Amino acid sequence: MKIAVLDINGKDTGRKADLSKDVYAIEPNNHAVYLDVKQYLANQRQGTHKAKERADIVGSTRKIKKQKGTGTARAGSIKSGIFRGGGRIFGPRPRNYSFKLNKNVKRLARKSALSIKASEKAITVLEDFNFDAPKTKEFTAILKALNLENKKSLFVLGGSNNNVYLSSRNLKGSEVVINSELSTYKILNANQLILLESSLEEIELNLSK
Repeated sequence: MKIAVLDINGKDTGRKADLSKDVYAIEPNNHAVYLDVKQYLANQRQGTHKAKERADIVGSTRKIKKQKGTGTARAGSIKSGIFRGGGRIFGPRPRNYSFKLNKNVKRLARKSALSIKASEKAITVLEDFNFDAPKTKEFTAILKALNLENKKSLFVLGGSNNNVYLSSRNLKGSEVVINSELSTYKILNANQLILLESSLEEIELNLSK
């Protein structure tokens, strides 16, 4: 699967990148994609929600009325959840939302996501570039050259590049990750996936294990 390599001005360099059919042209497995995205979103949840229940309320433990003869239901404490100011009945408690997902399923999900993007022609291969210093203006110029100003874009680097990362950090619709940080959710959440040349080999190596 051949795709043209562009430079940072959006011009064709005349070179072609060879994308593996085993990674970018498989039959997408929608259920694997669903499970991987579900796990990613679940892992983002802090799970620190907590409501005060009956035992957490500060108040008197005096029995507020006699047990029988009032014509109404029994009531043993003012802290009961049926009274104003009482504890919440079955309120949320701190919990961990994360769950286990097999490596092979996650690998299949990422391949499926990349194949979906390839079929939508939403993958761009860009030659490697670097900045002398973090400059948001220079990164914005690249987005303009690639017609990505008003689109969600995900740049995938071959390795850590602090200047490029810091240059993109202030931009709401653009994100920069290294190949090992690539996830199914991030791939599908972007309108355009920009793969730097140095990331191609690493991505295929990670997904072919």
